[in-house]
Amino acid sequence: MWEAAGLVYEGDFDEVVDTSTPMDSIPDWFRGTYLNFAENILYSASPSNPSIRTTTYKEDSKIAATEIREGNTEVRNLTWGDLRRRVGVLSNALRAQGVKKGDRVAVVASTSFDTLTCFLAIVSLGGLFSSSSTDMGTKGILERLLQIKPAYVFIDDWAVYNGKTIDLRPKIRDIVDGLNGVAEFKGAVVQPRFPGNPADLDGLSRAVTLDGFLKAAQGKDDLRFERVAFKDPFVVVYSSGTTGVPKCIVHSTGGVLISTMKEGKLHRDMGPENVVLQYTTTGWIMYLVSVQCLLYGARTLLYDGSPFTPSPSPFLSILATHHVTDFGTSPRFLHELQKASLSPRTLFDLSSLRTVISTGMVLSSALFEWFYDTGFPPHTQLCNISGGTDLAGTFGGECPLLPVHVGGTQARSLGTKVEVYDSTIESGSGRPVPDGVPGELVATASFPNQPVSFWGDPSGAKYRAAYYARFPHVWTHGDFIMVHPTTKQIFFLGRADGVLNPSGVRFGSSDIYSVLEAHFPEVADSVCVGQRREGDADESVMLFLKMREGGVFDGGLVGRVRARIAEERSRRHVPKYVFQTWDIPTTVNLKKVELPVKHIVSGRVIKPSGTLANPESLDFYYQFAKVEEVVARQKKEGGGAGGAAGGVKSKSKL
Repeated sequence: MWEAAGLVYEGDFDEVVDTSTPMDSIPDWFRGTYLNFAENILYSASPSNPSIRTTTYKEDSKIAATEIREGNTEVRNLTWGDLRRRVGVLSNALRAQGVKKGDRVAVVASTSFDTLTCFLAIVSLGGLFSSSSTDMGTKGILERLLQIKPAYVFIDDWAVYNGKTIDLRPKIRDIVDGLNGVAEFKGAVVQPRFPGNPADLDGLSRAVTLDGFLKAAQGKDDLRFERVAFKDPFVVVYSSGTTGVPKCIVHSTGGVLISTMKEGKLHRDMGPENVVLQYTTTGWIMYLVSVQCLLYGARTLLYDGSPFTPSPSPFLSILATHHVTDFGTSPRFLHELQKASLSPRTLFDLSSLRTVISTGMVLSSALFEWFYDTGFPPHTQLCNISGGTDLAGTFGGECPLLPVHVGGTQARSLGTKVEVYDSTIESGSGRPVPDGVPGELVATASFPNQPVSFWGDPSGAKYRAAYYARFPHVWTHGDFIMVHPTTKQIFFLGRADGVLNPSGVRFGSSDIYSVLEAHFPEVADSVCVGQRREGDADESVMLFLKMREGGVFDGGLVGRVRARIAEERSRRHVPKYVFQTWDIPTTVNLKKVELPVKHIVSGRVIKPSGTLANPESLDFYYQFAKVEEVVARQKKEGGGAGGAAGGVKSKSKL
């Protein structure tokens, strides 16, 4: 893979990796090589000498990135030549302000040209890039920044979402105030969300406009790259942190580069002809995908705003207008299209579309069927992938040489030793299970894109506790999976720590969600968790249903839900309790969060993280720690027995 990747580097290695070294010691890969992430994005290697930069396919006049604002109200293009010049100016300004290798620089911004320029300029100096989305709360942003202690924070002055323009200057003030005690922090650089019309910064301390900051470059746009060791870090990403302060996961320059080339070249056959639209915020690991695709010379589309405003059609039209070849989205978006009876393939010319990549949560079997029966052209490959923030890559992904079967991911990621261990073993030596038997997702050999550390964890204790406490020298990822005995596809059944286990029958929440999505259109969303309080002899499964407008929650619906689950799964899958809810906790990326609800109904009080979009939604679930009282109140009020007709009668009754 190293030889096929064509990376720009210098130095040489004696061995790829020492396979005798335990993987929890984070072995060195390709030791002796030096490279830079931004240099590899902006240039190609000379065929005869990898250390020489050329512009083999990244010629100045070709479009590298396109910026599209919500509703397609504004579209701008950026050529490779312009991108290199922008990065050159900003990197010189950062260097003039003292930013150097190892310094952290953060952005709180949209997916824009400015953010892309920041990313590449920061890492060109050997700095570490960190990003948060503008829709995150100040508390959540500061939970990240106070840990990594950035030298600068680049922040948008305005945000545009769902038809609204939001003034971010109050947030800028709060972030700067929150960082005032950090010695490393030099100030905020405010990016104009509307080019040519920057916000007035009067009254904001320690803040300067982007134009003002760039004056330090004195017009210089030459590019100089700090080539760092393969294992040296370049980016900090964050765990969801749904029940506490997020972990700061540090990824290596070389590890991400080689993994990106592997996944792009071999799993997806990417090249200069590809046009990529990855819908994401900057606060999610998938933002990295929208930058990484430039590595192959592809063009990236940076969309800022809601894909549903004023309707999904303008957003979907981008696929046709810009001849998108690779569209990255989420099961949630596909589900919304299905519920709205929208068929993209009948509305637009999608002849260029090669792949649709779905990730973030389990993709239901019903959506696989809808995708090919109704939604997208039959020539398009549906790529359900899973991996994530912890490895800046995939454990299960797509393969262009294999058929797509309903459910799960097509195959294991190449070069990653994914196995399935017996999940009933609490700790100690792991035991593989046969294909067809659910269990824990583990990796039993080192892979180059293992994170190199957690920031602020010098002893590595938190790192080892996160991945290696369960099975010695084996990465335990926390997902509950099964390998199909015939097709070898991987079914992701849910989080291992959220696995449902009533009476010793283990299954994933996705088993329940897929039934609801396929047969109950009146249900807008749901969350299914296990309750096991101190003193409980067994786990009880609780299902909370959020109804669509006009949908009626009553005993009849509950009966139909239970009957359908028993029919399609088994009687042991049927939830003991079914309640109505008015809100379901999600991250700011709209990823449904089960674990806090599980902790709460099991009698624990949690401290919600700022990465939750709606932390107030958790208050509703505390009453169910005393579910017997809720059920008794129901019976008294005529609501039905055993949770059959739905919890409390109002949102405020706790």
